[in-house]
Amino acid sequence: MNVISLSAFDLSLASVLVLLLAATSFRIGLGLEKRLVISALRMIVQLLLVGMVLKVLFASANLAFVGGMSLCMLLIAGYEVSARQKRKLRGVTGYLISTSSMMVSSFTVTLLALLFMVGVDPWYTPQYAIPLLGMLLGNTMNGVALASDRLTTEMYNQRGVVEQRLLLGQDWQEASGDIRRDCMRTGMIPIINSMAAAGVVSLPGMMTGQILGGSSPLDAVKYQILIMLLIAAGTGFGVVTAIWLISRRLFDDRQRLVLDCLETSKSR
Repeated sequence: MNVISLSAFDLSLASVLVLLLAATSFRIGLGLEKRLVISALRMIVQLLLVGMVLKVLFASANLAFVGGMSLCMLLIAGYEVSARQKRKLRGVTGYLISTSSMMVSSFTVTLLALLFMVGVDPWYTPQYAIPLLGMLLGNTMNGVALASDRLTTEMYNQRGVVEQRLLLGQDWQEASGDIRRDCMRTGMIPIINSMAAAGVVSLPGMMTGQILGGSSPLDAVKYQILIMLLIAAGTGFGVVTAIWLISRRLFDDRQRLVLDCLETSKSR
């Protein structure tokens, strides 16, 4: 079965729906019309560019090219996480923490999947490596962004409670334990909900794409199960790592809460 090609006219019809939504937003005063249109245009340009890059990448299957593409994806994801936070760590610290947590989780899980689960040869085959890493980075990015934003905001809002606990003799882990656990739950709830609803409420994207491409439904289901389990693991470990690193930055060696390292994001 061949995939039915979409024309520019087909895509323009879908774009009209987004423009109608933007007009509705303007009409009822939501104030989202500008962001909606810009995000849609950005998405279109980014995906078209990625499509052209991947076409070249798939033809060459070069480890250096795959590594470079993966690094670019990671760096951009780290920036997006930092940009989504209302209160973020000053300087490059927040960016480094976000990027490091996603690298540790997403890259490790992707490598394990390519070597021991998918078993593709060579393991860096771009048709497998790039989509797997992209799905893991995208979901880990959302989880880390939600958890990190919740942590810095709650630490600022509940600074009085945390400082009182510190004065009563608790260490930083005890004083901030409830907040950190709530933040971890916030980052992991989206993927938990996605797993719970998969196949009943919705057909996940990768499975749908494989079926449209002519794959057997059972083969598509197996790949989707693998992907969602990997995403859950990657997101969970990424969230835990990010929360731990940010928390350590918010407390000094004398067990004091330090909030002057935070700044309000202007890009949010």
